[in-house]
Amino acid sequence: MFSLPHRSPRDLPFVADHTALLLVDMQRAWLEPQFDPHLQDADAQYFLQRTRTQVIPNQQKLLAAMRGARQNVLHTLIESLTADGRDRSLDHKLSDMHLPKGSPQAAIIDELAAGENEIILPKTSSGVFNSTNIDYVLRNLQTRHLIIAGIVTDQCVDMAVRDAADRGYLVTLVEDACATYSEARHLACLNAIKGYCWITDTRTVLDRLHELAA
Repeated sequence: MFSLPHRSPRDLPFVADHTALLLVDMQRAWLEPQFDPHLQDADAQYFLQRTRTQVIPNQQKLLAAMRGARQNVLHTLIESLTADGRDRSLDHKLSDMHLPKGSPQAAIIDELAAGENEIILPKTSSGVFNSTNIDYVLRNLQTRHLIIAGIVTDQCVDMAVRDAADRGYLVTLVEDACATYSEARHLACLNAIKGYCWITDTRTVLDRLHELAA
């Protein structure tokens, strides 16, 4: 289990109308075994168990709290801009990673479906800041605090945290609303990126969002 730090210089009160939640890649392609054969492997059972029993329920709570506080919510997902994927990054082509535009597997899972007027950003890279206009959007939304949760911890979530920090956002990573394919990988990532963000848990974020709403 990751030991949450007692104090972080990035642990600052959320500010109304300057706080946003980013959910990373919570898609059917990565969470439903019929779309990803690898999820049927023994090594994937930890990931599926954590996402179903912890990550998704915690993200549902975060979504409800953000909506209740009337703060901005953004969803990012891996999805090509074209049906044949010719716009994909070279890395995604070499990795044979292609979710056609509008395909069922590219959709956000039903439990976390985007609400009306929430922003969905399709990407074809690990880093959302590299292949979308998220920085432009967040600045137009006057975002200072960016709360991040999603999958997988040591890939797309990691890059979102680092890139957001480098661009001047105060990043909060909700540790128990993220997952990767082993506990060791999850913990190693948290230790590697703790200098870029405030790492905390769902309960702490919810308490602060409830204060914000009040």
